[in-house]
Amino acid sequence: MTKRLTEVARKAGVSEATVSRVLNGRGGVSETTRTAVLTALDVLGYERPTKLRGERARLVGLVLPELQNPIFPALAEVVTGSLAQRGFTPALCARTIGGVSEADYVEMLLDHQVSGVIFAGGSYALADAPHDHYRRLTDRGLPVVLVNAGVDELGFPRVSTDDAVAVEQAYGHLRSLGHERIGMVLGPEGHVPSRRKLAAVARIAGWADPTEWVERSSFSMEGARVAASKLVDRGVTGVICASDVLALGAIRAVRRLGRSVPGDVSVVGFDDSAFMTCTDPPLTTVRQPIETMGQAAVDLLVTQIEGAGVLHDELLFEPELVVRGSTAPAPGR
Repeated sequence: MTKRLTEVARKAGVSEATVSRVLNGRGGVSETTRTAVLTALDVLGYERPTKLRGERARLVGLVLPELQNPIFPALAEVVTGSLAQRGFTPALCARTIGGVSEADYVEMLLDHQVSGVIFAGGSYALADAPHDHYRRLTDRGLPVVLVNAGVDELGFPRVSTDDAVAVEQAYGHLRSLGHERIGMVLGPEGHVPSRRKLAAVARIAGWADPTEWVERSSFSMEGARVAASKLVDRGVTGVICASDVLALGAIRAVRRLGRSVPGDVSVVGFDDSAFMTCTDPPLTTVRQPIETMGQAAVDLLVTQIEGAGVLHDELLFEPELVVRGSTAPAPGR
């Protein structure tokens, strides 16, 4: 008990006596201090006293698929900072291979009486993935916001980059450089953002059957290397990728085939995550407006928490093409 008091007091920035008054339901404590103590209790993983368990903490979960892709730490920085400014304590939950699953994180967050959850890059974006844990949140009436697409029938508010505009910019850029054989490295078949990107390019390129021009990959450099190698072997001179990580894998593929970027093959990424100016060559990519999207996600969540209603429409944010050194005129131009 003494250890718990000490840890909670340190986390909340108050005295152990104040923590004791809060846990025992005594007066003489401001609402702000009381909330800070209860939030510290939740964050440290201690159970609330029985009489306090029915009260929801001002704790918000942010569930990410990974932290290795720089775009997710960038989003986390925006979301956690915005939540803190609004008086909420963010709980960052990042999945790892063989580690805690998204469904397990949802259970943990529910156990801690969170006020709401923001998901980014989760299984909600995979049409063929299990979605039972999302429905549990719906059944509980818990405020939720999804970042970047998602399966329509889940019914959660969504904040997304406009995938159609993104690939139209990328495709138009490559065409302006004289590229006629343009391929795509996308995520898995059921990945909703990848589906949107493919539909947009198929429309503007007039692809009746995209099989020749599209390869699928997990969101890893090695997977992208294998996928891009197949496209280059088919004579593609321009490659549009569904993420910067995939683009780096595509560049590796071109080089392993004894060719150069952008001399033989131009590569365009998606995200404009950190350090893309430092790659060799610097990566041409489509920038997601992460700061604006992160702020919008927090606004939507807080609006739900405060009982002001739920916006079921998807908010689409326009991306920006950033031209760097990984694209150049097509060979022979």
